[in-house]
Amino acid sequence: MRLRWHAFLDRVRERGDYGTPQEAERAARVVLALLGAHLVGDVRAALAAHLPETFAVVLLNPLRAAEPLSPERFVRAAAAWIEGATERTAAWDVGAVLSVVADAAGEELTDRMLLQLPPGYDLLFGRPHPSR
Repeated sequence: MRLRWHAFLDRVRERGDYGTPQEAERAARVVLALLGAHLVGDVRAALAAHLPETFAVVLLNPLRAAEPLSPERFVRAAAAWIEGATERTAAWDVGAVLSVVADAAGEELTDRMLLQLPPGYDLLFGRPHPSR
């Protein structure tokens, strides 16, 4: 089931403790663009089907990562794309967005996403234990 735009943003805003919907949207766009560059095939398409249409388009952007980023490099990349962000604030942004993504995707699809990503992403998705 596809989440509605406002429901998705409200959850990101709450988890990230953002002051405005615009802050939540900015974080969501950056994190989903980075995530989409790392997922492939039916996993990427299945996740897009759970996201609001505008964010699904961001996720499905044809840009591909040249190499898989470690969780630390993923956070650094997010910090570089989010104006005024530090690695610490970007880690917060990534965690807020990816934990909402994991909720929207459900357990099985989140496990499939984690299999496509380097080790350590489970914590970015708000999971205390690796799924592998």
